[in-house]
Amino acid sequence: ILTWNWFPSLSFQSEVSWIPNKHYSGIYGLMKLTLTKALPSDLSKVIVLDTDITFATDIAELWGIFRKFTDKQVIGLVENQSDWYLGNLWKNHKPWPALGRGFNTGVILLYLERLRRIGWEQMWRLTAERELMSMLSTSLADQDIFNAFIKQNPVLVHQLPCFWNVQLSDHTRSEQCYTEVSDLKVIHWNSPKKLRVKNKHVEFFRNLYLTFLEYDGNLLRRELFGCPSQASPETLQAALEELDEDDQCYDFRRERLTVHRVHLYFLQYEYTPTEDDTDVTLVAQLSMDRLQMLEAICKHWEGPISLALYMSDAEAQQFLRYAQASEVLKNRKNVGYHIVYKEGQFYPVNLVRNVALKNANTPYVFLTDVDFLPMYGLYDYLRKTVVQLDMAHTKKALVVPAFETLRYRLSFPKSKAELLSMLDMGTLYTFRYHVWPKGHAPTNYAKWRTATTPYKVEWEPDFEPYVVVRRDCPEYDQRFVGFGWNKVSHIMELDAQEYDLMVLPNAFMIHMPHAPSFDISKFRSSSSYRNCLNTLKDEFHQDLSRKYGSAALKYLTAQRNI
Repeated sequence: ILTWNWFPSLSFQSEVSWIPNKHYSGIYGLMKLTLTKALPSDLSKVIVLDTDITFATDIAELWGIFRKFTDKQVIGLVENQSDWYLGNLWKNHKPWPALGRGFNTGVILLYLERLRRIGWEQMWRLTAERELMSMLSTSLADQDIFNAFIKQNPVLVHQLPCFWNVQLSDHTRSEQCYTEVSDLKVIHWNSPKKLRVKNKHVEFFRNLYLTFLEYDGNLLRRELFGCPSQASPETLQAALEELDEDDQCYDFRRERLTVHRVHLYFLQYEYTPTEDDTDVTLVAQLSMDRLQMLEAICKHWEGPISLALYMSDAEAQQFLRYAQASEVLKNRKNVGYHIVYKEGQFYPVNLVRNVALKNANTPYVFLTDVDFLPMYGLYDYLRKTVVQLDMAHTKKALVVPAFETLRYRLSFPKSKAELLSMLDMGTLYTFRYHVWPKGHAPTNYAKWRTATTPYKVEWEPDFEPYVVVRRDCPEYDQRFVGFGWNKVSHIMELDAQEYDLMVLPNAFMIHMPHAPSFDISKFRSSSSYRNCLNTLKDEFHQDLSRKYGSAALKYLTAQRNI
């Protein structure tokens, strides 16, 4: 069973911040020196790994090497596979002192108990102070100090076989290791260029790495390693036993109990809060088949974005390559990408929405779908509007009117006047007017045409507008999976909590055409799917009545009148 402990590096940075360091990893490249102090005092041994390594074996084998240490050995390392410490890479190259080729610190066995006993903290510090008098700074961070220490104390090191740290950078001679050894244990991409290093066998190692990344993580977690669910096994089992397997909606109810793996901030994310507390995050969810919308959304919305992506492990790697190849996406750092890994037979749309919602970092959120393009300038317009309507002190949901086009190539309107002209010409339509008019009819498009100030509308059955609300709004109800009623239930709860629905007179968004999703096809073709959705609706109404009392009776009445 894996358990995780986090140790805040800020507490220990002062231990190494005095060391001048030219390594690209900065101060973090020196933090391994502090582990005897940072880790619990009752921890006697530890394996220390760089994050750019690929394991091709069970780590238990590496742990077993501690048993081979002599009484005096305290550190286990693999010999360096480049000529760096030999000082012959270029003219006047002067590396730190090392024993022969030196050792690489990407994989280290640290015998903490013995290191503390010999006074490791004082010893490495004295070594660093002495060498810095002539070297002035470190080039390879902790590795330089470890090697200088070992040069003075060679009896303390246990040399590991080369296959425990096969180093792949432009200047290594790792080939000698993998031509002599058939069973490589650890591949180390120890270069700032990582997978782009020049090595005639690099394709083999890159494919090994990508194969591992594209494994089904659920298979690795359950079948191979037997990792427990994040939920308590007893709680989960009790909840499962309460379900009736003969219930025709069993699969829907079972889905609600599924615990999904989630990888927050899959790509680099940078966000600086605005000083005026008016910032708005665009919040949406998507799957692989909607990936092509991301670049267009980024061009239409310059503010922060929180996206939850429902994907398999292999799809997540495809997305990574897609994002890295896109000039638009790789230049946008204020987009938080959160992967929810696929599991089960339904798309858990509201669970995925909640992941995006809960990881928005602004006071306000624009709850939308990824197949809509917001009008140009909507971000700035919304920031001004939240102030004008005193959103900080009132419960309002700002409705952004939704339109659609059936054309894959659209000259996007640059103003409300241009949009109204396209509406009159039949280039645009009010959203879903021909298949689901109830979803957006309460927006009152006729009034919107001439409105110049925000106007309030009343909730009506099946209303599902796209809204801007405070971040502390209710979450989406996760019983609704796949297609149908997932947004309707959320708007109903906003209304039950007495949010005022205010339509914005100078805002709009346009739905872009795409092939129907797999879930809408299931909804249309399966009567049992539709029957179960109706059952879930009834149960949601009953729960709403219990939660909000007599104020929620109107929803039950409205449902019966449909």
